[in-house]
Amino acid sequence: MKIKTPDDEYLEKAKALSEEESERILSRMSGKLPRRLQKDKISLLDALAIQLELEDEQLQEWREKMQAIAEKSKS
Repeated sequence: MKIKTPDDEYLEKAKALSEEESERILSRMSGKLPRRLQKDKISLLDALAIQLELEDEQLQEWREKMQAIAEKSKS
């Protein structure tokens, strides 16, 4: 399986994070990402950027689902 490479936009966001913010994001990692980080397959910056990107995607999906639920309840 190919390791996902982060977008430049998310790399910049990851670079701008404080140490405390970085630790919070690292604590939210799940799945294969923490293992890849531990095995040095990806850098810390890449891992943070990928996590930020995943969280943005999940948030967008959640918003779409909530909007669909709201529209359904209005009908």
